[in-house]
Amino acid sequence: MASFASLRAIRGLSRSSLALTSRSNVGVWRWNTNMSAQRGLVSLSGCSGSVGISPLARGASLQPTGPDRTMSTAAATAAYDQSVDVFPSLIIGANGSIAPQGSFAEAQAQFLEPDAEEVKALSEKLLSLNMGIVAHYYMDVELQGVLTAVQKEQQLTSNKTNPMVAIADSLAMGDFAVKMCEEGAEAIACLGVDFMSESVATIMAKNGFGHIPVYRLNANPIGCSLAESAERESYRAWLKKSGKDAAALHVVYINTSLETKAVSTSIVPTITCTSSNVLATILQASSQIPDLKILYGPDTYMGNNLVTMIDSILAHGSNGQTSDDVDPWDDARIARDLHPAHNTESLRRLRDSIDVYPSGNCVVHHMFGSEVVSAVKRNYDDAYVTAHLEVPGEMFEIAMEKSLEGKGVVGSTSDILKFISRKVAEAAESNSTEQSRLKFILGTEAGMVTSIVKSVREILERTENDKVEAEIVFPVSSEAVMATDDSAEGSSSGLAVVPGVAGGEGCSTAGGCATCPFMKMNDLDALHDIVDMVETDPQSPKLKAFLPPDRVQGKKIDGVSAVDLGSEPILFMREFMQEKAIPDALVKKIAAGI
Repeated sequence: MASFASLRAIRGLSRSSLALTSRSNVGVWRWNTNMSAQRGLVSLSGCSGSVGISPLARGASLQPTGPDRTMSTAAATAAYDQSVDVFPSLIIGANGSIAPQGSFAEAQAQFLEPDAEEVKALSEKLLSLNMGIVAHYYMDVELQGVLTAVQKEQQLTSNKTNPMVAIADSLAMGDFAVKMCEEGAEAIACLGVDFMSESVATIMAKNGFGHIPVYRLNANPIGCSLAESAERESYRAWLKKSGKDAAALHVVYINTSLETKAVSTSIVPTITCTSSNVLATILQASSQIPDLKILYGPDTYMGNNLVTMIDSILAHGSNGQTSDDVDPWDDARIARDLHPAHNTESLRRLRDSIDVYPSGNCVVHHMFGSEVVSAVKRNYDDAYVTAHLEVPGEMFEIAMEKSLEGKGVVGSTSDILKFISRKVAEAAESNSTEQSRLKFILGTEAGMVTSIVKSVREILERTENDKVEAEIVFPVSSEAVMATDDSAEGSSSGLAVVPGVAGGEGCSTAGGCATCPFMKMNDLDALHDIVDMVETDPQSPKLKAFLPPDRVQGKKIDGVSAVDLGSEPILFMREFMQEKAIPDALVKKIAAGI
């Protein structure tokens, strides 16, 4: 069997020959938003599921600024003159076949088939150490390829109920970590950004596993543009000003730090939400608590998209304009399809009560702007369109238009994965003898493709269907694909363009990213390093640098433990998800104005 060292050396040579851009400085960003919303038509499939709306109009600009914004030209020398009319894609076919179309897709596809010896060696080492791994969907495609294969290896060879590896969204990562601890895990590696490791450690602690260490893959801070937008003084000032009303509830996106949640809780009653349950949360809260003011942050796109959804329902009520095959949003439909305690008048009050933080965005989802949407409309009319709820209004608009026809979805990463899987399964189970290719526009971070490929392959294998193909289209802005020195005449690498510009892997000069540069601070070599350190000396002082941030450990706010304050919104959300009602303790806090 090849050693870890030799396999990692081979992988390093492969990366070098592909001339992939380095995981370089992320930079400092200034966020300028200019939001506007127009009324449109909404299609909602239950308040806890995916949503649809059309049309919207929204615009934003983001520019790099400050002395920390450095531009290295070692890997990229000039912008690639790519037509945005044709996006890169991966075609998934029978017998597990993968056909990348375009250089960005080639870069994504390189590591979907990991080395079998390395997979087996890593799996065995994790099991021998009783070490679990929880990873976000947006991980490096090489890392996800190996982790997916380790999952399968453990399912076949391990006697554990569940594999010691899980790839999930930010909320489910903590749940998987708890399950691993219940099966004897003695350490957890958390592959994501810092707020995710904080959240995983907090959830483990609340379930009695606070003594089990959680390790990040990088000793340096692993930031998040969205989470950091809530750590500014301007966010606290907004909470203090907007939350001065007696009955106010702060609904904070789970993709924020424990410190943000603690400070927020000390200012105004707070509950966390996910992109899957945010709509259900505000609907239930407003129905349960009279005259409630909703403060939503920090994701500006998501907040404004939610407001526009409600506005669109009101615009297309019993007297509104709807197409022949879409029922109007009258009181009966609102109660049936949205929330049983709501009607037109209560939705109008809810819409008017929502206050959205104006200056918070994700650097990845900011990528999907007008250039990308125009190309989708022109050339991908036959495609299914998926979009994360965090995307700008332009991408939100087209996904919602498609959702009215059953050809689109807006929601969380899990919603997108479920939608694609469902559509592929429907086609594969139809027993059609004609060849068909389903196209899906992936309106979120490109790292999700590994989980999508895994799901599609399993469906096609289970149904034994060789007629259906799934094409995953990456709607990458032309600025996000760059020429390299290998484009020069005589180059032998075969890869002349790669994802990314000089400022960071997968990032455009306009400020958006096709792949998250923060998430890519996690890589396979770093995972091996952590596993090796745990194996060599689990008590090593060096491992302390890889623990989650401890900015709130041992601290108090107004005499209350900051950890408890930061955990409270998460626990409120979990109780809401179980009971389908805002917890009594939170209702009392809102009534008391504390």
